[in-house]
Amino acid sequence: MAQLLQQAQQMQQDLAAAQQELAVTEVTGSAGGELVTATMTGTGELTALTIAPAAVDPDDIETLQDLVVAAVRDAKRAADDLTAERMGPLAGGGGFDLPGLGL
Repeated sequence: MAQLLQQAQQMQQDLAAAQQELAVTEVTGSAGGELVTATMTGTGELTALTIAPAAVDPDDIETLQDLVVAAVRDAKRAADDLTAERMGPLAGGGGFDLPGLGL
């Protein structure tokens, strides 16, 4: 039982470390050949949005809006991939081996 508690405590520490790493790691998404780039943390917080002057056409705001949305979605996908990469080993596979309990 003590070993089980020790495993649980270690998993909790590993999870906290992975969450901290995600909070400070940044990923970038882009759209329109990098006319618009979005940067966010691994936890999904948008930290920067860059728009190239060439993307700004006062007569076509809709295209710019679409590029912003696409860049943010691309960054979110990258953040989700990073989360899956960092948290995946903690979410499954390294669980407890307790016969009959399915854990």
